[in-house]
Amino acid sequence: MGLTGRALLVLVAATTVLTVLGTLWIWPYLAVRSWPAMFARLGTVLLTQILLLSTLGLLANDYFAFYSSWSDLLGRSKDSVVVQLSHSGTGTGTGTGTGGGGGVRGAGVQQLGSDGVTAQGAFSRDPARVGRLERIRIPGPSSGLSSDGYVYLPPQYYRSAYKDARFPAIVAMTGFPGEARNLVTKLRYPATELRLIEDGAVRPAVLVLMRPSPTMPRDSECEDVPGGPQAGTYFVTDVPRDLRAAYRIAAGPGSLGIMGDSTGGYCAVKLGMEHPGVYSAAVSLSGYFAAAHDPTTGDLFAGNRHRRAEADLGWRLTHLPPPPVAVLLADSKQDGRTYADARAFAAAAHPPMTVDQAFVATGGHNFTTWVRLLPASLTWMSAHLTNPG
Repeated sequence: MGLTGRALLVLVAATTVLTVLGTLWIWPYLAVRSWPAMFARLGTVLLTQILLLSTLGLLANDYFAFYSSWSDLLGRSKDSVVVQLSHSGTGTGTGTGTGGGGGVRGAGVQQLGSDGVTAQGAFSRDPARVGRLERIRIPGPSSGLSSDGYVYLPPQYYRSAYKDARFPAIVAMTGFPGEARNLVTKLRYPATELRLIEDGAVRPAVLVLMRPSPTMPRDSECEDVPGGPQAGTYFVTDVPRDLRAAYRIAAGPGSLGIMGDSTGGYCAVKLGMEHPGVYSAAVSLSGYFAAAHDPTTGDLFAGNRHRRAEADLGWRLTHLPPPPVAVLLADSKQDGRTYADARAFAAAAHPPMTVDQAFVATGGHNFTTWVRLLPASLTWMSAHLTNPG
């Protein structure tokens, strides 16, 4: 019996109801002072609680599509990633970039700690061999916001042959309300990029690992809220400027890419479409296509219907001129929340915007799926960013 669908949910829910009714029926017979009766009462309580939690878990999984099958739940999905390129091609970037600052952490970027990271996720002290992972805080003078995160500097950043080079950078976001640390420990961005660099599959790039909302606990959906937090300004103005002042990051077309999962995926494509001069390439890992509206977001648009429409990426695609941005939509075919929307979005795109797709046949809205999609996504991103120079 499959993990998703009505059959298992109905079976478990019916079993839960019958178990609760059965517990009520036999409870008077267990109301005696004896060890067997005490263990029997404990067993019935545990059984009903387990079944109740299982029913709630199946309901949540059926709605949010976290896991698509038993193998997905157990992390055993093995199908390969398929990449479909748009008819317009990949559009590899070739510029080198000229701006940026030195290695001093400037423009308000605060270094909170550092470590090296190997391709297997273990730690090392030699940055010229494995790179360096720094925990940072990026205050935003323009937006007044601030967020903690991580910066991964690849090994080439510390090698003499690259001492004058400026590197492209990728801003990577979690889903909401995830922590930036999940991008290191669960999605393994630094370890994956290091392995791909060693295999010659990607060029070295600086990774900037962040939450999608600098307004926690509010979900800002990367939006400039009228009369409220300016999260869009934070990611478009503050983050690029501060990072270039603190690290050897290139400037100009093709120097910055942005990607993320779930909410982070929505933010990545949204910011890329709105500001292609800042983020020339965007990757969405199971991201949705319209701004959420729930108790965590509040009213992001002050009742302005036009602004809400502009935050709908499908609406932008059909009502506004296409921006010169390259987008990769990476997903699982079994993610009922986003896959169909991704196919429709890709079909509606036209130049100068390009939309490619990467997908796996099985998997849900979870880290297991995104880990499988990450190597292809980073490889695609590398082809759309500048060379170190």
